[in-house]
Amino acid sequence: MKSPSVDAATRHLQALAELATLVARDMAGDVAEIAEVAAAALERGGKLMFCGNGGSAADAQHLATEYVVRFRADRRPLAALALTTDTSLLTAAANDYGFEQVFARQVEALGRSGDVLFLHSTSGESPNLLRAAEAAKAKGVVTVAMLARGGGALAGIVDHALVLPTVEGARAQELHLTIGHIICEVAEGRLNAGNRAEG
Repeated sequence: MKSPSVDAATRHLQALAELATLVARDMAGDVAEIAEVAAAALERGGKLMFCGNGGSAADAQHLATEYVVRFRADRRPLAALALTTDTSLLTAAANDYGFEQVFARQVEALGRSGDVLFLHSTSGESPNLLRAAEAAKAKGVVTVAMLARGGGALAGIVDHALVLPTVEGARAQELHLTIGHIICEVAEGRLNAGNRAEG
């Protein structure tokens, strides 16, 4: 007889595999489109910015690192930053302007037309992400939201909303990270191909 731990592991992995299969079938084109948006921004000299709360903040930091350091290939560093990492900035903005402004303030300071802002959220309702998306729009920054649970308010105000068909926050975060890796791999490959062609 299987142990309860084995049953739990099996259920979790099967649920993730089922969701990944569904997204692969129905949303691969959307993922590819977002990858092209990211690659084009980097090719033009723009940067990618990432933000989110909780586990999604960890995903933001993880993905920004893949661009700056490396993912699969050795290549020049690519311009990306997580807006979730500077504790002095985050606490000062939260203290002086409210937590809903912690990302918007950075977008206002750092965002430029042609940049891309990735917003990671399972609910699409976090006020600080909504304010960041609004600030990005005002600066001419392209917005991409990685969402679930129907997308929430954020889905309606971004340029590209990838809404995973799940209400499970953990499954959404796991697959958001995988999709982020796919986007990075496509962008990295496209930029490396361009560099080889120029050489």
